[in-house]
Amino acid sequence: MKELVFKEIDGGKPFYMLLGFMGLFVLTALGAAWYMEHNGHWVTGMNNQIVWGTPHVFAVFLIVAASGALNVASISSVFNKKAYKPLARLSGLLAITLLVGGLAVLVLDLGRPDRLIVAMTYYNFKSIFAWNIMLYTGFMAVVGVYLWMMMERKMNKFTRVAGFSAFVWRLILTTGTGSIFGFLVARQAYDTAIMAPMFIVMSFSFGLAIFILVLMGMYKWSDRPLGDSILFRLKNLLGVFIASVLYFVITYHLTNLYITENHGVERFILMDGGVYTQLFWIVQIGLGSLLPLALLYHPSTGKSRGWIGIASLLVIIGGLAQVYVIIIGGQAYPLELFPGKEVVSSFGDGVVAGYTPSLPEFVLGIGGVALALAATFVGVRVLRFLPTSLADEAVDPHYSTREAEASA
Repeated sequence: MKELVFKEIDGGKPFYMLLGFMGLFVLTALGAAWYMEHNGHWVTGMNNQIVWGTPHVFAVFLIVAASGALNVASISSVFNKKAYKPLARLSGLLAITLLVGGLAVLVLDLGRPDRLIVAMTYYNFKSIFAWNIMLYTGFMAVVGVYLWMMMERKMNKFTRVAGFSAFVWRLILTTGTGSIFGFLVARQAYDTAIMAPMFIVMSFSFGLAIFILVLMGMYKWSDRPLGDSILFRLKNLLGVFIASVLYFVITYHLTNLYITENHGVERFILMDGGVYTQLFWIVQIGLGSLLPLALLYHPSTGKSRGWIGIASLLVIIGGLAQVYVIIIGGQAYPLELFPGKEVVSSFGDGVVAGYTPSLPEFVLGIGGVALALAATFVGVRVLRFLPTSLADEAVDPHYSTREAEASA
């Protein structure tokens, strides 16, 4: 391996056009948030039964992906895999920006975002939401220090300690996010201990898929070399994470099917749930899991950068569908207020709740993604997050050995 040189990417017209495009999305999202705040949430698809809508889907997805995006840096520092070290800085940056994007969506979706200061100053330690506020703010601080250790030569000796701290914190953070749903015992679709570990594995898959696309895009636009060695490592790792998510999803549903009282919600999600059933089987399982696995491990498509990018994009689409089914589908199925009894009321109890995402909700969610990407672009433009070269001879520790074997 050669000594790496980190440098800011050049601006150029394409960079500023892309940044302006993302900025336009952010401004549109702010307008959507103002529209919902000014008119009230009755203009959205949310109602008394479904109180977490499409913005929450995007927010949770981004927060979970933020934890997973740090996985590349963790492999480098915690597990001492030198091949991933050149990517560690971008990994840390993306972790922070994705979290900022997700939290921005949550804050703007609140009916009174200014009241967030109450939750941040008067903690209810019995609330999982209060714990998550501390985990989110702490995550940004810990990862920020981790980045400083990596980028300041005098502090490099503390990088592994900082990396281990960030690694542990991100696992706790994702556990906390999954526990928001796992602790909701009133909802049959949520009330299970497997939610926390499943969210951890989901973070690995979602975060790495986003990381691969951002990495490929950055090096394509900046005309810097990106070798096959590091890209294929990430591709193979993504395949493992996709399979792991699929395993946890199967385990989750088999566990629920074993419990008689959960047969109703399982039938709803897997068979009779309409759009939720379609999203589960077609988008989450088919397009978001099985097809990416086939593309990544097929002898021809697995060696194509274009197909690797498409597979990563499909994982993101499937991940959004998975979070949508968990959050929206879990609320749509009626609460079992009186087990064994038929519930009839004017409030909508005992019936499947209807929900259609409104345009402002969708725009706000997309705005969070745009904010995360815009912040990432600005970061790599003004600070030295990216190596000037990720060619095989620069980053692959086994490159010289393979070249010698090939020439022989």
